[in-house]
Amino acid sequence: MADRRRIVAENVAGEFFVDETCIDCDACRQLAPEVFKEAATYSFVHAQPETAEAERNALRALLACPTGSIGTLHANRAREVKQDFPIEIEDGVYYCGFNSPKSFGGNSYFLRHPEGNWLIDSPKFLPPLVERFEQMGGVTNIFLTHRDDVAEASKYARRFSSRRIIHRKELSSQPESEMVIDGTEPVAIAPKFLVIPTPGHTRGHCCLLYDHKFLFTGDHLWWSRDAQSLSAGRDVCWYSWPEQTDSMEKLVNVSFEWVLPGHGQRVKLEADEMRRQLVALVGRMR
Repeated sequence: MADRRRIVAENVAGEFFVDETCIDCDACRQLAPEVFKEAATYSFVHAQPETAEAERNALRALLACPTGSIGTLHANRAREVKQDFPIEIEDGVYYCGFNSPKSFGGNSYFLRHPEGNWLIDSPKFLPPLVERFEQMGGVTNIFLTHRDDVAEASKYARRFSSRRIIHRKELSSQPESEMVIDGTEPVAIAPKFLVIPTPGHTRGHCCLLYDHKFLFTGDHLWWSRDAQSLSAGRDVCWYSWPEQTDSMEKLVNVSFEWVLPGHGQRVKLEADEMRRQLVALVGRMR
């Protein structure tokens, strides 16, 4: 629970605040950019919500915050928006919310599918989200992009008897996974689902392409709000920047419209513009 005695200095006066426990994961800025902004190493309230929509977004951010660093000075009305999660992005693809501190606040996604639903990376294991997943048909598959964002995947796998999918070089983070990906070549694991190994951020990092439209990118690729371009981070590359650059180049000839990252802003672009952005990004990375 956020502590009003530890409010960061940049917060504007009003109902919502951020305290010093913020880990700068960006979740609140994605959900409510009209309310939250980034300081050097944390988020802060730059404007109190002035509309019902802005307030709802701020309450969603409060619930999604992995460290409980967002608070309100008076009655906490966050329970009013619990049922908003997961939030649909497009065509049966949802943002889960309830980001986990075990993945440094990484985003996770739920994909509703007639042959069995998918969870991509893991949120917190909490009753409101578990109940919503049950209502939506459960979780048949859990795809894990890499070791950093497994969070509470094991609990979801046990609850729903899910099949976990992960690359062998990340397997130590989920050793009981039911399906293991090998090598560096793309692997079709179900109709319309293609695993694309993208080593670099970690040794066995993988992206998941769904229906030639949605690319779940883990910590490989995201949209920079500041630069208004696709981006990757050398300062958060834990294994090999040259390999991450080569992996990024592999995506140039993959057609998709959505980048859905674990960290960073999601974005939808026309496929041709996505390719142009990727070519430019690879050039900057090299």
